[in-house]
Amino acid sequence: MSRAAILVDADACPVKDQIYAAAYRHKIPVTLYAATWLRHPDHPLISMRVAGDGFDAADDLVVADARPGALVITADLPLADRALKAGAMVMDHRGAALTEANIGAKLATRDLMADLRGGLEGQGMGGPKPFSKSDRSAFANALENALRKLPR
Repeated sequence: MSRAAILVDADACPVKDQIYAAAYRHKIPVTLYAATWLRHPDHPLISMRVAGDGFDAADDLVVADARPGALVITADLPLADRALKAGAMVMDHRGAALTEANIGAKLATRDLMADLRGGLEGQGMGGPKPFSKSDRSAFANALENALRKLPR
């Protein structure tokens, strides 16, 4: 097996099919991490780790496996920060690279927005825009580029 690996924070990941397709092409193993069992392809490259429902239990498993040569896919910024500190590459489900250079600002913005939402309770600020076909395509392209950078 190659040194490269894809580690997926899978509970709410909308691009698992794109990840599987890239993993098959590149012959890179994928591990899904979730609180409960998720359906996934029965394939030797795809495995699953069930964390249970403890607070951050799945995140802790991801971080335990994160290392140089691994690509972590998550929209969870605190998890991304921990995975970066473990030496992994990180990207979100929209294909944006999360790096040591940008994670601090992203965490600060996240905290600021959480504070603002708390002060505007009941004001209907909305959430992220819906995930589109073009978002899936952009992710697939970014994933291809990231996988080419992983050691084999």
